[in-house]
Amino acid sequence: MASKIADNSIKARVVSVEVSGSPQSYIFSVGISSPDTGCDQYADWWEVVDENGILIYRRILAHSHVSEQPFVRSGGPIGISDDQMVWVRAHMNTVGYGSQGFKGTINGGFFSSELDDNFATELAQKEPLPDGCDF
Repeated sequence: MASKIADNSIKARVVSVEVSGSPQSYIFSVGISSPDTGCDQYADWWEVVDENGILIYRRILAHSHVSEQPFVRSGGPIGISDDQMVWVRAHMNTVGYGSQGFKGTINGGFFSSELDDNFATELAQKEPLPDGCDF
């Protein structure tokens, strides 16, 4: 488990969520702002998690985005219903999850929200996990 670090400037943050598709087959386009410096420090995934801390989907990010901030990456299909409440959050390879994510539903939209620092941190050990950093 990643250690808790109070400095939010070294954590990845979700800054936008856009959704397309249809029930049980949505594509999420997630904007992330992260203090990437290269493979030594970068946002290595974003994920969709239900309110009970169950991982629904994880989009692995195969490289750092030093000169592309913020950046948007899409992923899916994500099998949720129109009214299922979920969190979208980002993970940093060095410090784990940030406390800022987006929460919402397909019908109601997604809005920036604070997560408890201990919310579903055990998911950092759950597959799929990155198998390296390209650059």
